Amino acid sequence: MTAGSTLTNGTTAEHELAALQREHGRPLFALLLRLCDGDRQRAEDLAQETLVRAWQHPEALRADDFDSVRPWLMTVARRLAIDARRARQARPPEVGDAVLENARVISDHAERAAATLDVREAVKTLTPQHREVLVLVYFQGASVAEAAQTLGIPPGTVKSRAYYALRALRRVLPGYAADLR
Repeated sequence: MTAGSTLTNGTTAEHELAALQREHGRPLFALLLRLCDGDRQRAEDLAQETLVRAWQHPEALRADDFDSVRPWLMTVARRLAIDARRARQARPPEVGDAVLENARVISDHAERAAATLDVREAVKTLTPQHREVLVLVYFQGASVAEAAQTLGIPPGTVKSRAYYALRALRRVLPGYAADLR
């Protein structure tokens, strides 16, 4: 489409836009593809936006100052690409679900402190025999044999007291039951 083409009611007619696309679409897309670093989807979006701007500004297409509208289209396309790049750089990069799944989880010290207080209060509700076995085996890291020797009881008794202590804690701390298994 060249300057001086007929326009319908001050706007570009549909067939004229199709002709504009046929005549200038390939070079326009090639330019945008380079400006978008090979991102075909973004280049297609910007080419479409460029043609929308041509439709919105028919006066630019009928100017007698130039023989072709291609320079005007290329200028609009380049400016749109620059604006799109600046907009992407102005906001933080988008993160997909795959990146979030692999992200390192940082524990919250406040939650850990609250959980510690909950467990301490729950341990206080145990019988003294259950509490001393639990403290030796789970909190101090003693083996069953070491706990049995320290307490002067058989290893089987250490195991059963630990089992019943954990069972009692599960009843007192229902939200932590999965952690205690």
